[in-house]
Amino acid sequence: MPALTPDNREKLIDALGEAQRIGMLGVRPLHDVVDHSLGFVTALPPSCRTVLDLGSGGGDPGLVIAMACPELQITLVDRRAKRTDLLVRLVGRLGIRDRVEVLEADVEDLPNRFPGRHWDVVTSRGFGPPDYTVGLAIPLVAPGGRILVSEPPQSDGARWSSVEGVVLQSITTGVAVLQPH
Repeated sequence: MPALTPDNREKLIDALGEAQRIGMLGVRPLHDVVDHSLGFVTALPPSCRTVLDLGSGGGDPGLVIAMACPELQITLVDRRAKRTDLLVRLVGRLGIRDRVEVLEADVEDLPNRFPGRHWDVVTSRGFGPPDYTVGLAIPLVAPGGRILVSEPPQSDGARWSSVEGVVLQSITTGVAVLQPH
């Protein structure tokens, strides 16, 4: 199972600290941010080779996934240039430019900008309400792929029962695993 080396964990804490200092990551302790993002890593299916992180903001969970899973190709997308500029700098600082792509784009435009391009897994942390998130993620997920969404503490997953187009497979370490159908 992929994991963070102590050195990579410290590099991430340093990088995410920059995002936090400029207001792109909230105020949670950074070790907690990394631990929560590792829940996404745990939820990745073994067949996963590509990941798209919606609304990447300050890099949580996309950068954590990239550092914990060096075999994956990661795409980070955010519509705000200030955020993507930061992500480009952090990707360079972390030495992962060869496998992490940063896109400044509105997620709604991705199917038109990249017709036919799909990712094995689409991730989301705080991107939007369930219907909105799923509606934007489904066209981007490869057949048989998954959507992984951060869940509130003590969630039973009930918020997914009325969302069309997906089935909740599980909630693992604070992450809902959704299967499009």
